[in-house]
Amino acid sequence: MIIELGHFAMVLTLGLAVLTALFGISAGRGPFAAGLRSVPSLVVGQLVFTALAFATLAHAFLEDDFSVRYVAENSNTLLPEIYKFTAVWGGHEGSFLLWALIMTVWMCAVTLRGGHLPERFRAQVLGVMGLMNVGFVAFLLFTSNPFERLVPFTPSDGSDLNPLLQDFGMIIHPPMLYVGYVGFSVAFAFAIAALLSGRLDAAWARWSRPWTNAAWGFLTLGIALGSWWAYYELGWGGWWFWDPVENASFMPWLIGTALVHSLAATEKRGVFKSWTLLLAIAAFSLSLLGGFIVRSGVLTSVHAFAVDPERGAFILIFLMIVVGGSLLLYAVRAWQLAGRATFEPSSRDFFLLINNVLFTVALVVVLAGTLAPIVYEAITGGKISVGKPYFDMIFVPLMLLLAAALAVSPPLNWKRTGFARIRARLGIATASAVVISLAAFLFIESEVPWQSLAALALAIWVVAGHVQDLVLRVRGSRLPGLAYWGMFAAHLGFAVSLTGVALTVALTEERDLVMSPGQVVEHGGWQVTFEGMSSVRGPNYIAERGTFRVAQNGANLMLTPEKRRYSSGGSIMTEAAIDPGLFRDLYISLGDPLDGESRAVRLHFKPFVRWIWFGALLMTLGGFVAVLDRRYRRVKSPAVQAVPEPAS
Repeated sequence: MIIELGHFAMVLTLGLAVLTALFGISAGRGPFAAGLRSVPSLVVGQLVFTALAFATLAHAFLEDDFSVRYVAENSNTLLPEIYKFTAVWGGHEGSFLLWALIMTVWMCAVTLRGGHLPERFRAQVLGVMGLMNVGFVAFLLFTSNPFERLVPFTPSDGSDLNPLLQDFGMIIHPPMLYVGYVGFSVAFAFAIAALLSGRLDAAWARWSRPWTNAAWGFLTLGIALGSWWAYYELGWGGWWFWDPVENASFMPWLIGTALVHSLAATEKRGVFKSWTLLLAIAAFSLSLLGGFIVRSGVLTSVHAFAVDPERGAFILIFLMIVVGGSLLLYAVRAWQLAGRATFEPSSRDFFLLINNVLFTVALVVVLAGTLAPIVYEAITGGKISVGKPYFDMIFVPLMLLLAAALAVSPPLNWKRTGFARIRARLGIATASAVVISLAAFLFIESEVPWQSLAALALAIWVVAGHVQDLVLRVRGSRLPGLAYWGMFAAHLGFAVSLTGVALTVALTEERDLVMSPGQVVEHGGWQVTFEGMSSVRGPNYIAERGTFRVAQNGANLMLTPEKRRYSSGGSIMTEAAIDPGLFRDLYISLGDPLDGESRAVRLHFKPFVRWIWFGALLMTLGGFVAVLDRRYRRVKSPAVQAVPEPAS
């Protein structure tokens, strides 16, 4: 009966979400006016019942209750306990239950941390989020019920969790990604509430900024964790494949990054209101589009959960309602968005506009590359592939332009900046970047593509400009606030990731070999000796383990990649062995057995690959630090208090 309790809890959650939407969006007016003050309690009730439902499903996994269809399809008695728990979100139904749980957590966070907001405005924000949760919970109950029983027969053992998901990455990557996805619903709700209430001033931008920064930080972390997981788990040695589902998470990140910057301009100068509202709508809409791509069955990917047209149709209709309804509201209210603020090309405003344009064009490029194969197959029945050459040709130059704009921006003021200031500040930063870049180019002995050289030079320019700006601020006794430190860390992280990408692409050495026991090869300045194979047994698999001795300048280390065969289903997985370092990774993975005792072996020498993820962590840190700025604390500022309540 425990699993039925979880199902009933989700039914109650649906009812509470409907009431939250009705009472919240009405904002104390009309037939639902009496329910305004009950909105926070309804939100807490959604969290309690969704958490209860999640706990009952987790209990079913931990107790090997294979009478539940979802448990039988995604678990096994031999599965280690930690993966039995993570299997809760290892399939389609459970992943969406986690999505709904995270949605209620965000709603409670807005309830608890939104005490400084006008009561009606906060209720409208929660009402919009409640309406979104109605769609999520209805999707769970009517098309993707994780509490469904298997009748009349209960299997004695389960089918097992996908071996790809039996990894530490499964514990942290999906939750972080979902927190980012769902977090953009807060920015979306603030935008819709601003349109509903007529609060299209700087105040709503200030209220929305910390929530948007937090969501962006979680999504950045989730994408970085996914890249790192693919790097060490799939055995290919790559960190980004332009897989359609990778793109599904990257698209809201691109538009979310533009939103973070656009909100800053709207708050500071009252400009880009239209941009900011549309970006907030687009960020959450693209998160829903990612859900449609992953769960509709329109593509096949190692990330995709299910092939079910009914589920895809539900998400597509929900997406059309969300996007169509929000754009219709925007069109009705657009006449209020005219701004009087002006700025010159030599201003921070102008470069934030360039930032928005570049990120939007980059989004269009990724969206076109992602959807083109789907549309082509739907129209012609044939198949096409859009991969790395397309993105290298169009996306990479856009990112180089973005880096150039980022390098120029530190000395700029709002509205206008004097030419003398720009010349003095940029001259020092540019000269420093040129000297450091020339030294780096002389140090690199390999033949390097121009894109990598340009990316490295621009990354150095970005760092030089921002460090100079920080030094001048400190010297002038203008100690920057946490928002500045967050911006500094995020931009520095972008430069570090750009450096890692440029050098990894240019300097990676890859070799596919056939090696026999005792054979020695030279790779990346290392001597790699294949010692032989052995068999090992894991909790639910049997592995063939290769032993490789790696030596350089008297240093020795042992690397042991594996080929694992899982007991349930017989799936074979590659487990790479990696010797990590700050400036290089040595990466070995096993291929198939060949004649005699020979094995196919893949060797990678990857300079600076860790910088890609280290930069992403700095960007994440920057997003979180900016949230802590004193301007976003619960204490009401005079500017916020001065915003009048709109007339009914």
